[in-house]
Amino acid sequence: MDLLAPGLALVFDMDGVIIDSNPVHREAWAAFNRGFGVETTEAMQQRMYGKRNDEIIRDFFGAGLPDEEVARRGAAKEEMYRHMIAGRIERILVPGLRPLLDRYRGAPMALATNAEPENVAFLLDRAGLRPYFRVVVDGHQVRHPKPDPEIYLRAAELLSVPPADCIVFEDSYAGVDAARAAGARVIGIRTTHQDLPGADLTIDNFLSGELSAWLAAQNRAA
Repeated sequence: MDLLAPGLALVFDMDGVIIDSNPVHREAWAAFNRGFGVETTEAMQQRMYGKRNDEIIRDFFGAGLPDEEVARRGAAKEEMYRHMIAGRIERILVPGLRPLLDRYRGAPMALATNAEPENVAFLLDRAGLRPYFRVVVDGHQVRHPKPDPEIYLRAAELLSVPPADCIVFEDSYAGVDAARAAGARVIGIRTTHQDLPGADLTIDNFLSGELSAWLAAQNRAA
């Protein structure tokens, strides 16, 4: 088993990092929005990445929607998404994920995502990934979602690891900005964007030959 330097932690986003789910989210948003007579443009899809559901719903349907309606529409869309993804979870886990989690399972690991708690539980339980993560923080456990750093600061606090000693895996601009603002190191995953400014290392997936060497070279912050 490969080990990180003592005192370092790995923190993972979910959509686009643990699972390459954004194509399914795109499909679900397009179908859901069509039910309200809204055709989903590519610009709308691009704005969706890395955002929390309440932000997306207000973007797509208007800032004036009451909180209860925002919650209702968000829940309905995510139920549609879970139905779509149920039979294909294993096929769309990001390549190399399970071997990496096994390799570093002795290190502190957390999941920190803007995703809805029902989606987090669905994926972790259906894929059998929950035992790997000492800490799970979803978008409803923080007041300010990414790109605010709160979610990564909270994950670091719960792991009892300084943010500067956390290595965050992210796929979105908002996520990279959040991790950077928290003071963490960032590895970008090219599932959603080919270029992730601000990442210390950018890789296609967890099978990248660069990844193990980069992780092995990391030490605790001075």
